[in-house]
Amino acid sequence: MSDQPVHIIANFTVQDAAKYREYEKGFFPILKKHGGEFITFDDSSVTFEGTTPPQGRVVIFKFPTEDAATSWYNDPDYQSLSEHRRAGTTLNFLTMVHSLPPRN
Repeated sequence: MSDQPVHIIANFTVQDAAKYREYEKGFFPILKKHGGEFITFDDSSVTFEGTTPPQGRVVIFKFPTEDAATSWYNDPDYQSLSEHRRAGTTLNFLTMVHSLPPRN
């Protein structure tokens, strides 16, 4: 499954907009460096069912492969940049979701 696209779903609440803005400024070049594609974000997602709807922002982006996503996350430039996100937000989750394998 590692050669299939993967999606990253993040959910967090911004506590310090200035610190989070520093993260946003550097995010897209590093995402692109690893073949990532930004899909969307939503500060007002709607949960139809369930007992723990996400609070705050939901972000979705994708990578061409699991290896690309892992390389992005482990990139020292990303890890350095993510300190701004960690300082400016409360993260609920940052999760990789695999695409369906091709059907024959």
